[in-house]
This record gives sequence, structure tokens and C-alpha cells, in this order.
Amino acid sequence: MNRRPFDPRLLRRVPAARRDLAVLAALGGLTALLVVAQATALATVLATAIDGRLDTTALAGFVAAVGGRALVTWGQGTAAARAAATVKATLRADLLAAVGRHGPGWVAGQRAGQLATLTGRGLDALDAYFTGYLPQLVLSVTVPAAVLARLVFADWSSALIIVLTIPLIPVFGALLGWQAQAATERQWRRLSMLGGHFLDMVAGLPTLRAFGRARTQTEVVRRMADGHRVATMKTLRIAFLSALVLELVATLSVALVAVPVGIRLLDGGITLATALLVLLLTPEAYLPLRAAGSRFHASMEGLTALDEALTVSAVTTGPAGAAARGPAAGVPAGPAGVGARVGTPSGAGEIVFTDVTVAYERTTALRDVTLTIRPGERIAVVGPSGAGKSTLLGLLLGFVTPTAGRITVAGVDLADVDPDDWRRQIAWVPQRAHLFAATLADNIRLGTPDTPDATLARAVTDAALDDVVTALPDGLGTLLGERGHGLSSGQRQRVALARAFLRDAPLVLLDEPTARLDTASETIVLAATRRLVAGRTALLVAHRPALLADADRVLHVAAGRVTELTPAAEAGR
Repeated sequence: MNRRPFDPRLLRRVPAARRDLAVLAALGGLTALLVVAQATALATVLATAIDGRLDTTALAGFVAAVGGRALVTWGQGTAAARAAATVKATLRADLLAAVGRHGPGWVAGQRAGQLATLTGRGLDALDAYFTGYLPQLVLSVTVPAAVLARLVFADWSSALIIVLTIPLIPVFGALLGWQAQAATERQWRRLSMLGGHFLDMVAGLPTLRAFGRARTQTEVVRRMADGHRVATMKTLRIAFLSALVLELVATLSVALVAVPVGIRLLDGGITLATALLVLLLTPEAYLPLRAAGSRFHASMEGLTALDEALTVSAVTTGPAGAAARGPAAGVPAGPAGVGARVGTPSGAGEIVFTDVTVAYERTTALRDVTLTIRPGERIAVVGPSGAGKSTLLGLLLGFVTPTAGRITVAGVDLADVDPDDWRRQIAWVPQRAHLFAATLADNIRLGTPDTPDATLARAVTDAALDDVVTALPDGLGTLLGERGHGLSSGQRQRVALARAFLRDAPLVLLDEPTARLDTASETIVLAATRRLVAGRTALLVAHRPALLADADRVLHVAAGRVTELTPAAEAGR
């Protein structure tokens, strides 16, 4: 875990924030100059006032310095807030891009909840870091340096005491900061686990209720929430202790300067103006360090989230734990550091699997698969659950990367093809199509938002969705609930088929499109499926015999091995 107060990866990953951070640094330097000017003017005003006169020039300088500090403080806040917004927006986009790059398998299980927590509350915690801690970090460098530079010429002995005592604050702050860092990491881990578990529990709530386990999981969530509460209180205790220690050290350090100055002033060894200047500037030297120490604890959660976000968004491993798509062997790296891309082949080309193996951490999903899919073929894939059928489709979708072997389309290795361009050649109908809280038309247009209404209407008709549209209160403009709430399973599957018709891609992948459907819905979906695959290359994962009738070939997947059956042989199984 990164323990530095500023992560240099931030400037590389979010170059748009460099200007705001540079402005923040410049304003920090200007603040230091204004602090010295303010103290110098005030010391002159007070010294002359004690003598019974008023130095109007010094007073005007003091007022101007105060006004300048207020203006600069406002500018620091604005620049810091803009930098925070830029960084959060960029990192959220990077995290979403990482999800899109690695596919749905990468965010399965607990990781989905952890990513949701990181993208939401985690990155929001960066506000305290950018608007509170980072400006104070700049001031803790510029202000002490400016104060010491001024005091060296005014009273070098006081400057020497400050030089000797000022390192005590960062030393004690670092000692306590290590403890706070460990406590915050524990707190963040508990929060991430809580978010992931809660998301899984909500997703599986119908199953939990069916088996009478909902109350047990409620107790588990309560225990995890209580563990997060305890970890948060431990972190707060360390933060309060740190503030007390830093205040005590700073107060004693100021006293070490103030007492000798007072004694020398009584003995006539120092002028009143110089003594006042030293007494006014000394607390200013320690103040930014104390404030940075206290605000560091408030920003610890954001720093932890920042480190995790930078790490997660830069992950280059795919869902199977193998290296993500990168340069093929012998392909020179391009300017962006990735392999040189080649033209995207048509999905209508011949697809060849050559000794393809997909290995996960604890098992091998596919082993030495050699397979040729000719243009226009309709191939059914059968086999027991967990045998590797969906992994076979995931390879073509780019959601899974081969551990060994290669996949070519029309002679072009998919590892060298831009995955987004390649996916435009594919129409995919998953087992459970995800529908969003949007209109029915927008759900069908997913991925092709500019589709004309006439084309949309044809896709609705081809997917046998006309009766559904007619029954809805606002037709295609009806607003659906999240996950398609308001539609039956069969209707949601027909929406997925309408998406596939709308894409009009040469390669069609269907992952058990009739699973969990009743007989009437299955008949409708099968008829729409036949229309969809006509004239296209199709790979269909199937459990039900009805999907095998029109298959040109049948592949059987078991224990990671792919063997070929004839449709007739499979129909009699």
C-alpha cells in the first residue's frame, strides 16, 4: 500500500490535473510571501503604536496582506476543488474502462461490490485530500521556508531554534501516521467486504428467502457493519491522539523561542519591532505542519482509495489470471506501449481455434481446444454445467484470454485486433440479458443509440416483441425498472434478441437463450432465434433439444475437452 503523501502515478494517469496542481503550488508560494509581509507590517504597526504614533503605510500594507491572503485562500480552494473533480472523474472513467476491458467475469462476486464502493464513496473521500490536506502540504513546505529566510536576517538565534525543533512535528506525525495508515487500511478493507457481501446478498435475496437463510445473512451483515464501526472508532482515536501530540510539540517549540526573546527584550538585547516580528512569525512556521498532520488523518480514506483505484485501473490481468491482450510475440510495441493493431476481420470469416487452453487459478476451463468454424455454420455447444461452454463464447467475445494457443478469424489473430472493433462484428444474447432503468426503446438500442425508428421497428418485429410493445402503456417509450422489472423472463429474452437483430452482425453468439423459460415463451424465442441465425455464423450454447434441431454441427464440452457429435447422435441422447 502506498504511504507517500503524494502519489506520482497521479500526474501520469490524470494529466488534466497538472495545471490545477501547479496553480496550487504557485499559490502556496504566494501565501508564504504574504505571511511574511503580514507579520512584518503588523510588527511595525504595533511597535510604532506603543511609541504613541501610527505608521499608516505599515497599516495599509497589513490590510493589503490580509486581503491578499483571503484572495489566495479562495484561489487555493477553487483550484483544489477543480483538481479533485478532475481526478475523480478520470479515475471513475478508468475504472469503468477496466471493467469493459476485462469483461463481466472480472467483476463477478465480491469484486463487484468492492468496485462499487471504490467508485462511489471511496473516490468521494478524495475531496478531503485535495481540498484539505494537499493545500496544507504545499504550505508546510513554503511557509516555514519563507519564515526561516526572514528570521535569519532578523534574529538568527530564533531561526536556529526553529530549525532544530520544527522537524519534531513531521517525525511525531510520521510515527502516528503509520499507525493511522494501518488502521485506515483495515477500515477500508472492512468497508469493501461489507459492500461486496451486501451486494451479493441483495442479488441473491430471492434464493436466500426460498431456503430460509435471509435472517442468517442479515446477522452476518450486522456483524460486518459492527466490525467496520469498531475499525472506524480505532482510526478516530489515533487521529485525535495525533492532533494532541502535534499541538503539544508545536506549543513547546513556540515557547522555546518566545521565552529567550522575552528575556533578551527585557535586557535590551533585541528591539521591540524585531521581538514582535519573531513572536508573530514563529507560530506561522509550525501552523501549516500541524494543520497538515491533522488533515492528513481526515484524508487517509481518500488516499487509500486513490492507491487502490490507481492499482485496479492499471491491472493488466484478464479474468482467467492470464495476461490481458497485449502485443503478440514478435509484434513491435506501438507508441502507446501496446502491440501494433491490425485491421479488424469480418465476423463472417473462418474462425480457427488452435490448441487453445484457458487456465484459472484452481482449475482449467478449456484444454487444448482445436476447432474450425466455417462461415455460415450453425454450431450447437452442449455439455454439463461448468464444463466450459460459456468460456468458449467468452474467448470470442474477448472477455477471456487464452492462457495458451491462439484464435484467428480469416487468418487474423484476435490478440492483435482492437477488442471494441471486433465486438462490433458480434451479436451476443447472454443467458440473462441485463436491462436498465430506461425506456424499452433505449434498452433495445443499447450500443447503437442512433438507430432510426424504422430499423428499430423491424428489429422489434423480428424478435416477436410486437405484442409486448402493444401491451405496454407507452409502447417503446415505456420506462422499465432496473433489470427489466415489469417484463417477464421470456419478454426480457426477446428484448435481448431485438438487440441482436438491431446490431445485424455476421457472427451470432447465444448462451442458452431458452433457459428458465416456459414452453410458450420457449417456442416464441426459438422462432426468433431461427430468424436471427439465418445466413449468419452462429454458436449456440444449448441444454434443450429444441435448439439442436437446426444445428449443422454439435460440439460436446466436458472437463475442458471439446469433442464433436453429429446432430442425429445428439438428438438421441
